[in-house]
Formats: sequence, structure tokens, C-alpha cells
Amino acid sequence: MAMMQPAIRQRRSQTTDPPAPSSSSYSKLDKASKSDGKDEGLNWALPFVALCLLRYMSATSNIIHDCDEVFNYWEPLHFLLYKTGFQTWEYSSQFALRSYLYLLFHEIVARPALWLFGDEKVRVFYAVRFFLGFLSVVTETVLVVAVSRKYGKRLASYTLAMLCLASGCFFASTSFLPSSFSMYAISLASGLFLLDKHAAAVAVSAIGVILGWPFSILAFLPVTLYSLYIKFKPAFIAGAVTSVILLALSVVTDYYYYGKWTSSVLNLLIYNVAGGGESHLYGTEGPLFYLKNGFNNFNFCFVLAMLFLAILPIAKRKYAPDLLIVISPLYIWLGFMSLQAHKEERFLYPIYPLICLAASAVIESFPDLFRDKYDSFDTSITVKVAKFLRPVVLSIILYSSHARTFSLIHGYSAPIETYKLLEHHDDVANGSVLCVGSEWHRYPSSFFVPDFVGQVRWIDDGFGGLLPFQFNSTLGGTAAAPPYFNNKNKASEEQYLHDIDACTFLVELQLKRPYLTRGSDLSTWEAIAALPYLDRELSPALYRSFFIPYLWQEKNVFGLYKLFRRITK
Repeated sequence: MAMMQPAIRQRRSQTTDPPAPSSSSYSKLDKASKSDGKDEGLNWALPFVALCLLRYMSATSNIIHDCDEVFNYWEPLHFLLYKTGFQTWEYSSQFALRSYLYLLFHEIVARPALWLFGDEKVRVFYAVRFFLGFLSVVTETVLVVAVSRKYGKRLASYTLAMLCLASGCFFASTSFLPSSFSMYAISLASGLFLLDKHAAAVAVSAIGVILGWPFSILAFLPVTLYSLYIKFKPAFIAGAVTSVILLALSVVTDYYYYGKWTSSVLNLLIYNVAGGGESHLYGTEGPLFYLKNGFNNFNFCFVLAMLFLAILPIAKRKYAPDLLIVISPLYIWLGFMSLQAHKEERFLYPIYPLICLAASAVIESFPDLFRDKYDSFDTSITVKVAKFLRPVVLSIILYSSHARTFSLIHGYSAPIETYKLLEHHDDVANGSVLCVGSEWHRYPSSFFVPDFVGQVRWIDDGFGGLLPFQFNSTLGGTAAAPPYFNNKNKASEEQYLHDIDACTFLVELQLKRPYLTRGSDLSTWEAIAALPYLDRELSPALYRSFFIPYLWQEKNVFGLYKLFRRITK
């Protein structure tokens, strides 16, 4: 018996009991903690290559969605490069609301492109767009990889698919707007936050606010405040140093271009907040505008994103607090912007990647809604159906997104394509005049106007607001404070060309309306280009919003976007 005792003890020491089942649902976090190695998530190459392909497509096919993009960013950049271009009242040194530092950041690419392509201004335009697309690729790749390492490859893959194909992201990613720049910064800051690089996340947030769009500070607050809570000293130093450097650069740059000591960042905040800025002069919308707009650009993805908070109690163990902090700006920003009278689609750009991430988290959590919380390995029929629904719902969202993107590109690309055709009609004398009436707000920028066109002039078609003027070098160029500018959107008599006979070319949109246009006078004008343009007012909402094969062409009504040349007599 004494000889057997050690053997008996040895056998008992090797016996282990199976672990008790967890009281909470099994998650990727559990899997990562139980594995011997660290979960590396998705490889960097996959999201980078996928996003590169889609952002290349966006850069080459994206339309210009907002005249503010043209006149407040493309035109001043054109002036910096070519010494011609339109100026808005915001760039008058009297008001100085726009940052030249933001423009200089893009001139880093535009200037070498000018040296490379010379007079081919259209190529310079697309070089800047490729640069914007590249910024989107890099920042969104960091976000996707960070999500994969923190929450698993499935959630990251869903997010990647939506970032690639969601119409909102497709168009916003290559738009030359501060709100798009803030979108890049939010993607990067969120990714760095999930990678536990809190100081870098705060620094990027400062860049997004100061170099991009100052009002987006509200969207950066959750990540910034929580990063300060986790690692106060390094995060505070990173944010403070970045902010001081950028603000100093902004002030010095504004002094150089506006010719006086001023801060465009401060001026913009004063005008819109402390000064009671009259943004309502440029259009107001109802409280549901952003909800409708969100569905148009993201379809069911937007609906699911709104439900993220509803599934949080069930998926709390997986997503709180980090993912909740990253996604929370979606609700904060949407609520804040909906309270403002003046609403525009571009104002939501900063939170577009968060919409994709929130919707992906909801889809990934479908099985958790039906799984028994005491049984992590529940394989009931409802759980199986929920798992099956994940790719089905994702496919519906992606197909609807593609249909939306396809409809917008093919329905509204005529302005850019029409202006491109100008370069093929250089047989006229240098110094010719291109006239634009009611289509001024679809003017795609001076990058599409060849050098033989000496002037682009507006003609009066009934618009009662203030239009941009050419930068006036005689008055001081960027440092000028022209007397014809005002911040009340009051039209100036000088903004129109009253002698229509001086026009060499004319751009018009001809729709099926019971009135004649200038181009209808065939004894004066000959059409040298005509491209179809979707008539929004006469086309059914469903068919104009989403491309449905065969029905899109059949159900929608189209006008013609025309370029005319004066007939010589």
C-alpha cells in the first residue's frame, strides 16, 4: 500500500476539471485572451489594396456635389497656381474666414503636378483628387486594421466592405472640402485609439479640427477626452504641442496671404457662433433633413447604424467602452447638426466612416440577439438563421449602395464632361468669353477651362444672391478687400456681364420646360456638345435615387447639358 501511494497521488495531480461555462456570450475578446499568440487581425495589404481600387474609381468618376467645393477651394487653389480664379466674399481680407494653410497643404501635390503637366490643368485637378483619395485610403486602412485586432476579422471585413462601396464614403473620400479632411482625421484618430495609441489619437484630432474644419471639434471630443482620461500627460502634451504649432502656422500663413495679422480659424468661429452668423441666408432645411440624407447615401446601413445603441445592452461585453466611444460621435454630431437651421450634405462627412462601423457592429451581433446568454455555444435554429442573415443583409446594403453611386455618376456627370470638351474647340481667337447663367452653381472650376478662354462671366438668369468674382490682382489679389463683397448674400451689379453679344461660348441646361432658353436661338448659337442630365423634378424618387437596370433609363426624364458656340456672321 505504501508503495502505491505515490502513484495514486501522481494520477490525481494530472486530473483537471472542465471549465465552467461562461455566464456571458462568447466573444472575440475571449478568444484572443485564451490563445497563445496575439490576434494580428487583417493583414494591412488587404484593406489598403481594396480601398485603393475604390478610391481610384472615386477620384476619376466623382462628380462635384457642392458649389462651395468649387468656389471656396478649387478656385483659390487655381489662383495660387495660375494667378486666375474666382474669389468668394469669405476670402476677402475684410472677412478672412477661409484658411490658406488648408489650401497650401493641397498645393504640396498641385504644384509638382503643375510642373509636370504644364498647361494640362485637368490633369492637375485629378492629381489633387488622387491625393485626397490616398489620404482616405491610409486613414481608413488604419481604422479597419485596428478594428480587426480589437474585435476580430469579421467585423473589420464588414466595415471594409461598407467603406469601399457605401455611396457616402465613395463621394466624400475625394471631395476637396474641410469636412472630408475632418473625416480622414476621425478615421485615423479612431483607429489609433483602438490601437491604444492615445497620444497620437489626440494629436490627429487637433489636426482634423485646426487644419480641417473647426466645428468638427464636437465629433472628436469622445476619443480625445477618454484618451486624456487614460493617459493624461502624453495625450495632453501631444494635443497641446500639435495645436500650438498648427495655430501658429495658420496665423503666419493668413498674414502672408491676407496682408494683415488675423486668424481664419478664429474669424470663422466668431462669424458662426459669437457673431451670430447668418448662414440661414444660404438655405435652411427641416429637422429630418439629415435622416433622409443619411438613408439616401447609406440606405439600410444608416438604419442599422442608428440601432447600435439598441443592441449595446446585449453586446456590451464586446463593444463597451472602446467601440462605444469611437461610435458615439455619430449620435452627438447628428443631433447637434440637426438642430442647426442651415443644413448641407457635406456637414455630415466627418461621421461617414462611423456610420459604416456602427452598422457593421450591428450586423456582426445578429446571432447575439437570439443566443442564450448562459450558453455560449447555442446552435438553435434562430441563431443559425441570424448567422445566415449577416451576409444577406450586407449584400443588400452593398448592392443598394452601388445602385445609388451608379445613378449619381451617370445622372449628373454632364457638367464636368461638357467642360472637358472645351479644349477641342481652340480654333477661336484667344481671349474668348465663356458665359454661364443659371448653371453657375454647377461650374466645375477653372481647371476645366482652357487657356484660350480669356474670361468666364456670369449672365443674369434671375439669381438674386452674391456670386463669386475673379481675384483682383490690381486691388491686391488675396490681400484685397473688394467693395463689391458683403456677408449678407446681396447681389452686386458688377457680378453680371450685361453685354451678351460679348459671349463666345455659352453653357446651358435645357430641360423640358415651357419656356425658351438663350441656346434656343439657333440663328445665334450652335451646339457643339450635348450630354444627358437627369431631370430631378420630373423623375420618380425611387428610380432617380437608385440605378435599376432598364427601368432607370425608362422611368427617368433627362435634359441636355449643352455647350454652345456663337455663330460668326
